[in-house]
Amino acid sequence: MALTGLDIFKLLPKTNCGECGVPTCMAFAMKLAAKNAELAACPYASDEAKAKIGAASKPPMRLVKIGPADCEVAVGNETVMFRHEKTFVHPTAFAVSFSDGQSAEELAHLTADVREYCLERVGEELRLELALVENTTGEVAPFVAAVKAVASGTGRGVILQSSNPAALEAALQALEGQRPLIHAATPENVDALAALALKYKAPLAARANSLDALAALTARLAELGVQDIVLDLSAGNVAATLQMNTVARKAALKNSFEPMGYPVLNFVTGQRLPDLVADAATLICKYANILVVDSLAYQALLPMMMLRQNIYTDPQKPIQVEPKVYPIGEADENSPVLVTTNFSLTYFIVSGEVENSGVPAHLVIVECEGMSVLTAWAAGKFSGEKIAAFIKSSGLEQQVKTRRLIIPGYVAQISGELEESLSGWEIVVGPQEASDLASFMKMQVAAVA
Repeated sequence: MALTGLDIFKLLPKTNCGECGVPTCMAFAMKLAAKNAELAACPYASDEAKAKIGAASKPPMRLVKIGPADCEVAVGNETVMFRHEKTFVHPTAFAVSFSDGQSAEELAHLTADVREYCLERVGEELRLELALVENTTGEVAPFVAAVKAVASGTGRGVILQSSNPAALEAALQALEGQRPLIHAATPENVDALAALALKYKAPLAARANSLDALAALTARLAELGVQDIVLDLSAGNVAATLQMNTVARKAALKNSFEPMGYPVLNFVTGQRLPDLVADAATLICKYANILVVDSLAYQALLPMMMLRQNIYTDPQKPIQVEPKVYPIGEADENSPVLVTTNFSLTYFIVSGEVENSGVPAHLVIVECEGMSVLTAWAAGKFSGEKIAAFIKSSGLEQQVKTRRLIIPGYVAQISGELEESLSGWEIVVGPQEASDLASFMKMQVAAVA
């Protein structure tokens, strides 16, 4: 029988020391009950607590961290099969593959592309998180040189892929303290690679020919003391990989099968761009924690980045921007004033259209819990009274001389209430669609002139 948060709290020391990273023992107990924390985080847990809570509170999928502290990537720790059940936690980490057979000039050029790649969307910067270096030469020196070049050139965490334990150890020495992911332990080399993972405190990928063999392999690694494991579930085609991902995820989350309770790594390489994007999209949705690709083409990365962002937003918490007054262009005291909600998509669409109009303006973003205009109005979050109170508290009236406020056309009905609550202001009903804002703004400027 699962322990409740209160059951767990009764077994904790109740010191509220905060050393577990959570302010109180009750809050820590709730995280344990939700399987979002491990009892090992509490330094004062009694033997009784360890016996009763340990296994019951252990997350079904281990959290694994890869890379140096300043650009650490966390994968795993997922608790649901489907996003709508609760939320997915750690976004799929994208890794770009390199080879020690590439020239120094080629590596320098490509690593700079990885380092500088950044897509900004709805207030978030989307980047590539990892770099994989493959030991295609089979030799130690070229591999170490390529690893150093990629690590320094990208500034990202590294995945070391080699079947040569000597090459892996030399690369681990070169990146000591940076927690690269070792790829990969197999039934044939499990003891040697487990020793490397333990010696250099690095996570280790495990690969086998079947799920049964992989489960036996991870169980063996656990016996040897390796805790940070990543499952390489890449198969011959995306359909087989999808099936393996799903079976492993279900075994860990639904059946508490510990040998499958680790994050998953998939490869999508050697394909035409349309096939790469289609296969990557499938595996981002189900259930790649790390996805290795071999292309830096913008037309491939853009849809992958956008899909990942959409999948890994919290469905119970809309993306929102900070409520405040945003100047657009060279806004001054005579520039027009617009108001809308703090739903990110609304903000970026409206601000973009105002910027495209060429008319400097002040955009007032009201706290509406990340709701869109109509939703916020229906919930009573975007009323004349609340908008007026926000404008007065923001200090906008001291910043501008204008007293004309443009409101979204879909909530024209609040104009009367807003005029009553915001004394001295003229309320102007704007267009319903943001796409009409550019022409509307130009007309407003012409009318005032």
